[in-house]
Amino acid sequence: MGLFDALRDFSLLTWLRDERQSRRLILLIVFIALLLDNMLLTVVVPIIPSYLYSVDDEAAQSVRNQSMSPLSPSGTFQTIVSLYDNTTRLTGFSPQMSTASPMTPAPTSVMPSQNKSECPKADDQLLNENVKVGLLFASKATVQLITNPFIGPLTNRIGYQIPMFAGFCIMFVSTIMFAFSSSYTLLFLARSLQGVGSSCSSVAGMGMLASVYTDDEERGNAIGIALGGLAMGVLVGPPFGSVMYEFVGKTAPFLILAVLAVLDGALQLFVLQPSKVDPESQKGTSIITLMKDPYILIAAGSICFANMAIAMLEPALPIWMMETMCPRKWQLGVAFLPASISYLIGTNIFAVLAHKMGRWLCSLIGMLLVGISILCVPLAKDIYGLIVPNFGVGFAIGMVDSSMMPIMGYLVDLRHVSVYGSVYAIADVAFCMGFAIGPSAGGAIARSIGFPWLMTIIGVIDILFAPLCFLLRNPPANEEKMAILMDSNCSMKTRSYSTQGSSYQMGEDFDPESPE
Repeated sequence: MGLFDALRDFSLLTWLRDERQSRRLILLIVFIALLLDNMLLTVVVPIIPSYLYSVDDEAAQSVRNQSMSPLSPSGTFQTIVSLYDNTTRLTGFSPQMSTASPMTPAPTSVMPSQNKSECPKADDQLLNENVKVGLLFASKATVQLITNPFIGPLTNRIGYQIPMFAGFCIMFVSTIMFAFSSSYTLLFLARSLQGVGSSCSSVAGMGMLASVYTDDEERGNAIGIALGGLAMGVLVGPPFGSVMYEFVGKTAPFLILAVLAVLDGALQLFVLQPSKVDPESQKGTSIITLMKDPYILIAAGSICFANMAIAMLEPALPIWMMETMCPRKWQLGVAFLPASISYLIGTNIFAVLAHKMGRWLCSLIGMLLVGISILCVPLAKDIYGLIVPNFGVGFAIGMVDSSMMPIMGYLVDLRHVSVYGSVYAIADVAFCMGFAIGPSAGGAIARSIGFPWLMTIIGVIDILFAPLCFLLRNPPANEEKMAILMDSNCSMKTRSYSTQGSSYQMGEDFDPESPE
């Protein structure tokens, strides 16, 4: 039996070694990395607001208890509650009162404690949680926003493998910190550290896919599948976190994620060989030049504002539910389930459909649907009323992401040098701006003018931005790139591009990829 197991393991290792360069295996690694990263991103959504509120409430209650029971002056009478027979006794310091005597319990000593199931009241303490939770959630995206401009050019110099594996290592450390941190400062640090790991994983992962899937339609399908991993993480994270927090505790969900991260790291270590430096064969366009491209900016803006809607919901919706709906802890995470499911559906459907209907049109419709759905969220009176608007938000964001992520690579091929680290750093910057500005500004706005007005503001912004997607209908090619595209004798990799009414095909004098 031991020999059989050894042979089986050897066969698996041999298959992995043979499949190391397979595009499918690389797609699987990126899928798993995005899955775990976004599970960690969203598993904290139902846990942190409730956890921080309970910690702050306990601290405030302790301060109130201390202020209500100051030390009595010497020579005065005191009451002692006996834990043995539940009676209250009077004691004094004079000799004649040295023996404690039973007395009738005072009314204040037998008042029942506050019912733990009651909803938190919309007092200053709960409203302050909007700001604290918003800043904590935004810290990850803010750090990722700062890191991305360095990770993109770095992948052009050393390849995608080392940054990808570094992202796993950093995410593992962040997950362990979340599991055992009990203070706001340590939780903030763990969330910020996650931003560095996410930057490495997302930029390197998307760039890797764009480099191995050279056909525009295949690339769109591959990125759609990878975004399915992101969607699965967003789908599983909130309900997984809320259920585990309700019945097991805060530590358990993060330890489970840490174990899964170790398995993913082992797969990356064997397949990607992250010790090897594998720079790009040509120098890519600088990130500054790419950021000046108006078409790339429009695509990045769509990603930013669409994801800002869900980013504002994450810290503000649980607190608004605590104010108005009296939910159980597990319901705070389940409320995001419709958005997660619909995002998974949207990314898978429109990964294929967006290429056929026009990615600009898919994004335009998605932005309009995001705005309309987000305006309907405050109309909900209970958790069931959140199902339809949250479903619409997730589905619409799936439309935008699955169409704009491939078009970023398409725009680089059409207008710049076909090296993808920097352009996907810009895409990730746009994503992070949504998740940095959304929670931080959203928490402050929700506190000052209320949750309904917060939803109105972001909904109107998405609707007003939607018409700009029309400009992506037929973006012009760079003159030099157009000459290459129209030259049938050039010795470059084949890439097929289609715009409205025209198509371009690069030359075919190169070694085709081995069949999968």
